[in-house]
Amino acid sequence: MEDPRQHILPVYRPPEEVFVQGEGAYMFTEDGRRYLDFIAGIAVNALGHAHPAMIDALRDQAGKLWHTSNMFRIKGQEELADKICRDTFADRVFFTNSGTEAIECAIKAARKYHWAAGDPDRIDIITFTGAFHGRSIGAINAGGNPKYLEGFGPKLPGFVHLEWGDHDALKAALAASTTAAVLVEPVQGEGGVRAMPEQCLKGLRELCDQHGVLLMFDEVQCGMGRTGKLWGYQWAADVEPDVIAAAKGIGGGFPFGACLMTEAVAEPMQPGSHGSTYGGNPLAMAVGNAVWDIISNEEFLANVRRVSGTLAQGLKSLADSHPDKVEGVTGKGLLTGLRLKADPKNLQTLCREEGLLAGVAGNNVLRLAPPLIIDDAQVRDAVSMIDAALTEWAP
Repeated sequence: MEDPRQHILPVYRPPEEVFVQGEGAYMFTEDGRRYLDFIAGIAVNALGHAHPAMIDALRDQAGKLWHTSNMFRIKGQEELADKICRDTFADRVFFTNSGTEAIECAIKAARKYHWAAGDPDRIDIITFTGAFHGRSIGAINAGGNPKYLEGFGPKLPGFVHLEWGDHDALKAALAASTTAAVLVEPVQGEGGVRAMPEQCLKGLRELCDQHGVLLMFDEVQCGMGRTGKLWGYQWAADVEPDVIAAAKGIGGGFPFGACLMTEAVAEPMQPGSHGSTYGGNPLAMAVGNAVWDIISNEEFLANVRRVSGTLAQGLKSLADSHPDKVEGVTGKGLLTGLRLKADPKNLQTLCREEGLLAGVAGNNVLRLAPPLIIDDAQVRDAVSMIDAALTEWAP
């Protein structure tokens, strides 16, 4: 028989299940089997599947206007940018199609900022081991993971990679005359669902101020309520970034991202310095406005924090009952997981056989990033399925 995927570039290795429908925190295959979705399209489907507010917004806009390009004003962009700047540190927003593009915008804005200030040699972006900033040439060089760089030519200049937690190296790099910005995920996703300590986020802000370096947060995965605050960095008191790259949850499943920045960073980015054909299109903005109105609500975020506590307790019980296989619980909020004593790929498969969809991440982590709308009963079901999978797992 012919492989139905024979004409697809073979860069993915999905399992055989084909999902055809989603509802809330559940997905359904062609044969009608139901799965509890605790990966949410890799932290994308923040409001679950087929959320009525998103359906209504998309259906309404789809009957009006799909695309104009940024040659013309887009009302939905203006409305969403106003909401974002009202609710965050930002003064300006650039809308993109993805998180990678938001990262590219951030890198360009950081370098242009220093160029405009008369420091054109300040081009270096400091990043950390375990980082993942996207798949473009610029983004894989920012992330610095040798696995993702292999085969794509020489490393690009302008990126400095430091060991996670090496404070001495960080202080030295920040003092360098070529440093433009620090780019960091407040909670790493691919790097093992690893949260940066709040005191380190505060220290980063202080060091950046001391040396005139921009602080840029990659909140593509950990932002938009995933940790229980609108942004993951907000768990640290008295810290505000100069730039945030956002995507995934900000669209709730519709592909778009955003680069948020202060007026000082935005000012040099004048007409012609950046652009996007599809970025901020009317369809994306209609959905984005609906998503923002729900997730930015403090009552919604408070419930995320509450159910996150339920999940944390459940995962801790699994660590206690399977000490031979589980090293501990990692992450923050609903970007969390189990740090295991062996490669979790087989465990991921066993979870799927139990009816639970989960992910994996570096450092042997079973990654969980469920929709932010999950309830306590669904958390208990997920914990029970992981328990059964752990019992069967023979690493």
